[in-house]
Amino acid sequence: MNGFFSQHYAAQKSAARRLSSSPLNTLLSLIVIGIVLALPAAGWVMLDNLQGFAGNLPGVQQISLFMMVDTGEKEAAEIGSRLREANPGKWWFVARDDALKHLTETEGMGDVVAGLTKNPLPDAFVVEPGDSRPEVLERLAETFRSWPAVAHVQLDSAWSRRLDLFLRIGRLAVSLLAVLLAGALVAVTFNTIRLQILAQAAEIEVSRLIGATDAFIHRPFQYFGVLHGALGGLFALLLVAGIGRILAAPIGELFALYGSGFIPSGPSPSQAGAIVGIGAALGWLGARISVAIHFRG
Repeated sequence: MNGFFSQHYAAQKSAARRLSSSPLNTLLSLIVIGIVLALPAAGWVMLDNLQGFAGNLPGVQQISLFMMVDTGEKEAAEIGSRLREANPGKWWFVARDDALKHLTETEGMGDVVAGLTKNPLPDAFVVEPGDSRPEVLERLAETFRSWPAVAHVQLDSAWSRRLDLFLRIGRLAVSLLAVLLAGALVAVTFNTIRLQILAQAAEIEVSRLIGATDAFIHRPFQYFGVLHGALGGLFALLLVAGIGRILAAPIGELFALYGSGFIPSGPSPSQAGAIVGIGAALGWLGARISVAIHFRG
């Protein structure tokens, strides 16, 4: 067992030594890998922020339940009880007097409200569902419409569907871009490992003469690919985080113009780990293919 770990440790040291032996070439290749990984990673972070921004806009993805005008406290309490049992998400009650007061404070509506002889507004409940998928919102709206004393249920399902479709198209586009760039990253690693093998052909031949196994010879190159890809992923993470930090202030001001207090964020810890892990995995794949093709020939 100690021999197994010592062999892997020696392979890792060899891979690190090969990376540090040509710092300029290593830096250039890491920049290429970092940019390749940063493009889809930035796309995913942008889509996550866009979804969070849309969900944070006032009135977005809310369902309003307007009661009948002559509804009393008993009927309103029954609707509140039904909402507590259904537990669709956050909800609150808006009394008709509060709604009229808010309308009075709205610019240009004061004179209109002053001319009314009585309050024409009904009591209402506002629901912010925990699940914002369009099909879930529409199903909830249909359920609310069947409740007694509910005169009207308002849901902008068309807006929700457009947003959901836009995000799905965005994720599909980013996924296709990620697949294409992953192929490019594998090709970069493949060529880098190939050059490493050719440069060390004499050393490899000597190792074989003294009885080294194929696994022993292949292992340093595979670790080289893993380390190469992981460092490229780390560079991509720094690129995405740096660009996000630069753009955070102006994007936050833009969001504020739409009445949203949402603050854009950079990659989450899970996303950061995924970027580095994907880089390492693609580096390993490129190295394994390169080693397999070269030594098979």
